[in-house]
Amino acid sequence: MSGTASGMRKGLTSYGDSEFSLFLRKAFIKGMGYSDDALDRPIIGIADTSSGYNACHATVPDLVEAVKRGVMLAGALPVPFPTISIHESFAFPTSMFLRNLMAMDTEELVRAQPMDAVVLIGGCDKTVPAQLMGAASAGVPAVQLVTGPMLTGSHRGERVGACTDCRRFWGRYRATEIDEQEIADVNNQLVPGAGTCGVMGTASTMALVVEALGMMMPGGAAAPAVSADRRRIAEATGRCAVDLAAARRTPDQIMTAKAFENALTVLLAIGGSTNAIVHLAAMAGRLGLNLDLDGFDRIGRRVPVLVDLKPSGQHYMADLHDAGGLATILRELRDLLHLDCLTVTGRTLGEELGAAPPPWPQSIVAPLDSPIYPEGGMAVLRGNLAPGGAIIKQSAATPGLLRKTGRAVVFSSVEDMAARLDDPELDVTEDDILVLQNTGPKGAPGMPEAGYIPIPRKLAARGVKDMVRISDARMSGTASGTIILHVTPESAVGGPLGLVRTGDVIELDVPSRRIELRVEPDVLEARRQTFVAPSHADADRGYKKLFLDTVLQADRGCDFDFLVPPEAGPTDKAD
Repeated sequence: MSGTASGMRKGLTSYGDSEFSLFLRKAFIKGMGYSDDALDRPIIGIADTSSGYNACHATVPDLVEAVKRGVMLAGALPVPFPTISIHESFAFPTSMFLRNLMAMDTEELVRAQPMDAVVLIGGCDKTVPAQLMGAASAGVPAVQLVTGPMLTGSHRGERVGACTDCRRFWGRYRATEIDEQEIADVNNQLVPGAGTCGVMGTASTMALVVEALGMMMPGGAAAPAVSADRRRIAEATGRCAVDLAAARRTPDQIMTAKAFENALTVLLAIGGSTNAIVHLAAMAGRLGLNLDLDGFDRIGRRVPVLVDLKPSGQHYMADLHDAGGLATILRELRDLLHLDCLTVTGRTLGEELGAAPPPWPQSIVAPLDSPIYPEGGMAVLRGNLAPGGAIIKQSAATPGLLRKTGRAVVFSSVEDMAARLDDPELDVTEDDILVLQNTGPKGAPGMPEAGYIPIPRKLAARGVKDMVRISDARMSGTASGTIILHVTPESAVGGPLGLVRTGDVIELDVPSRRIELRVEPDVLEARRQTFVAPSHADADRGYKKLFLDTVLQADRGCDFDFLVPPEAGPTDKAD
C-alpha cells in the first residue's frame, strides 16, 4: 500500500492481496460491533498503560473515555490498545531497565496497527519518555497526555506527598527521630490517591518539559489526576489528535533542536529532575539530535530556578496548577525561549502563550529578577573523574558542600553498600565523600536510582543530614542532597570512577564545574591494569543480553545503539 494510505487501509497485513487484507481486517473488527461508517473514518489510536501494579495510572481508563469522546466529537474513530506499563516502585531491577523495552513496544504497536495519529497516555517517570521515543521513531502523528499529579495527604496536621516526603520521613526514621508507629502512620498518607508524585520529581518534570517541547496540549502538565480539568484536557487531546492526523504533523516537525532547547530551559527553571537529562537525550537521539551537555550548562548559567516546589522548594504540583501551570513559568522565560517553535496544536509556542489565560497574583513561580535559586537547577561537572560529564542538582544541594575536598569512602556495588553502610564499625565521618561504583547502565544493570546514598546510620543518628555523594547511578527527582550522578563513562566499562579506592582524595568545585580525583596517573594506570568488569546472572539470554550488549552511556540517553540514527547536530547552539 502507498505511504499515504490512511484509516483501515493503513499498514495492511501481508497476505499478498491488499484488497483481501482489507476485507479480512474489516470482517474481524466488525465482530466488535463497528459499522462501515465508523470504519471509513480516520483512526486515532489511544495507548492504554493502565495496570494493577501502577497507581500512578489508575485513572487511565477514565482518561481513555475522555479522549474517545474528543476523538468522536471531531469525527474520527478512537481505538484504544494496551502497551507495557512501568511503575517506578514495581519494576525489578529498576524502571530504567525497562524504559527501552516500552519504547520498542510503543514504536512497533503504533507502526503495526492502523492509526492516523496516536494519543500516548502515560505518567509514571519512564513511561512518558518511552512513549515519545517510540513515537519519534514510528513517525506517526502523536500527542502526549499525562495522568497528572496526585493530591497531597495530611500527617498529624502536616501536608505531605510522594515522594520527597517519603524520603524525608524515612531519613528521620533511620536517624531514630521518629518511631515505628509514626513511620507506619505516615506511610498511609504519602500517596492519598491516584496520580503521579505531587512534587517536582521525574513525572512532574517530564510533564512540564514535554508541554514546553510542544508535544502536549497547552495546560496539560499540571492539572491533578482526579480533577475535572484533567478530563477536559483529555477530551481536548482527542480533538487535537484528529487535527494532527489531518495535517500529517509528525513528531519530527515539533521535536526540533530549538524545541529541545526550550525544554532544557524549562527544565532548569523548574528545578526539575536530573533524570530528565537522560530522557531528553534519548528522545533527541531518536531524531538524530545530540543533547549538548556543555550547552545545557551554559543555559543554566543564565536561567535561574523560578518554581517553589519540593524538593528545591516547599510546595506541590497542585499549587503550580492553581498558579496557572506552565504558562506562568513561560511568561517569565519569554525572552529566553524560541517562541516560533511549532506545537501539536499547529500554533507556535508564542501563539499559545499569548492565548493562555491572563496571569493572577500567585506565590509559586518567582519573577525572573527575584528567583528561588540564582542559577539553573542543575550543573554539568567535568574533570578526570568524569571525562564524559556528571550532573548535580545544585538547587537541592547544601550550599556549604558545593565546594568540598574530602576522603573517599568507596562501595563497589549496591550490594556492598547495603551490607556495610550501617555497620557501626564503618570508617566514615561527615567530612568524607561517599562513592558508589558499578551502578551505571551496564554496571547495575539499568542505572537504578541508587545515587541517593543514605547517610550512614551512625552519622544520621548524630544529626548529619547531608554529605557529598558520587556515583554513576541516577537519583529520583523527588530526592535532595549534594549528590553527583551520571558519572560518565561508568565504572563498569572502565571509567575512572571504578578506579577510586577508599582513602583517595576527591575535589568537588561546583561553581567551577570541576570534579577531580587527586591520584597520580601512574597509580591509576596500575589500577586500570587489574580492572575486571562486573558480571551479571542470566546475561547470556533475552532482554538482559540485549540491554547489556547495546545500551549507550548516560550522556547518550541510555538508549540502545541500534535504535539511534546518525547524529544530525546538537540540540543547543548557545554561545
